[in-house]
Amino acid sequence: MRRVTATAAKVFIFEAVIGAILFGCAGRLDLPWFWALIAVHATALLLGMVRMDPELERERRRPASGPSGKEYLHRLDGTFLIIAHLAIAGLDAGRYHWSPPPPLAARIVALVVYALALGFSMWAIAENRFFSSVVRLQSDRGHHVIDTGPYRYVRHPGYAGLVVAALAGGIVLGSWWSVLPMALLAAGTVRRLRMEDRFLQAELAGYGDYAGRVRFKLLPGVW
Repeated sequence: MRRVTATAAKVFIFEAVIGAILFGCAGRLDLPWFWALIAVHATALLLGMVRMDPELERERRRPASGPSGKEYLHRLDGTFLIIAHLAIAGLDAGRYHWSPPPPLAARIVALVVYALALGFSMWAIAENRFFSSVVRLQSDRGHHVIDTGPYRYVRHPGYAGLVVAALAGGIVLGSWWSVLPMALLAAGTVRRLRMEDRFLQAELAGYGDYAGRVRFKLLPGVW
């Protein structure tokens, strides 16, 4: 119970920051789609963090092998793009209306896709106790291939959910312009995925055989 309470507090603080950027840039609070996206994101994040292996939580917070320069750059770029996405969405949908609002049906579908994509990503984190925040061979933690859960369908389900959710979020918020930074984030994620996949094939025992069984890296039937 103590762990759940602590996790809920962390999620609340994180969502409060997201809300501050969104509503602060919008200059108003009467934006139900903003509240809907925050609610879905908070629910998925809370469930994913509660189900996360405690050892993995420590590994993600303080990896035994620190991030490389490229990974620091990826994180910095990703943080900047997410903040830009939220700020643009707030300014566009809440104040200046630079882009026409998406049709209601499109926003409903986008919200469902957003929820499913986040759920898929959180499922991957819950299933894979080696889902580190850095690309490394976790010999100290008995690193081995995970081929259960969402890993039966694609080799990088965590990234798959992130990419789809990133592209759907701007539509939910009602800002076509806010999709642009998320498209750049998706491109950066795909680049990191390719690097990580090459590393795992070279360093992790059994990963080559797994890659032969599960051919798709990101999207089933596509790539």
